[in-house]
Amino acid sequence: MQVILADDQAIFRAGIARILMTEPAIHLCAQCSTMEQLKESIASLPRSIVLFSAGISDALSPLLDLIQGVGSRAVMILEADASPEEAVRGRLDGAILRSIASQQLIECLYRVDAGGRFTQRALLKTMPLSDRACSNILRRLTPKELQVVALISEGCKNKEIATKLGTKEQVIKNYLRSIYGKIGVSDRLELALFTIRHQVLSEVVQATRLALARSAQA
Repeated sequence: MQVILADDQAIFRAGIARILMTEPAIHLCAQCSTMEQLKESIASLPRSIVLFSAGISDALSPLLDLIQGVGSRAVMILEADASPEEAVRGRLDGAILRSIASQQLIECLYRVDAGGRFTQRALLKTMPLSDRACSNILRRLTPKELQVVALISEGCKNKEIATKLGTKEQVIKNYLRSIYGKIGVSDRLELALFTIRHQVLSEVVQATRLALARSAQA
């Protein structure tokens, strides 16, 4: 995986570089302190993960156009009190705080590289997705994955879910890994919080839960 890092704080860039150097599968291809350097790196290093701070540019939508235009993926670094505009939020592949722990950062990059999304738990309450973005996530979830989400929202454990869906516990674990990647959460608590805070997803999950209940009674 190749990563482009863009931030105007030299000490922060150096710290992130040290973290990424511990992972053999991650190659930090470029470090940028200005928007001009970032544009050049994006153009010359397609299909990268672009890890950039929100303050690197005043025009984030055009920056995302550049990133997505070359098949790269965008992970934004946010300050503790910041939140991107809705138009930007729905286009991000990842969102993290500047204070993110090393292991969470690595987890974020691997998940985004695999085609998933990652939102740090501390941002889940302050960065709800738009209805359109939620609808896009829903289209990626299979009917069986929606059933798993519905049962998770009821507080069911993996073994209970497997019994209700007539499958094995390991299969449920595989479903959960896929769901986490598609939604951009890390565990069942984050999944439950995400579901509660997004009405479009919550309504579909509720309908799925009712359908499962009727099927169990039939």
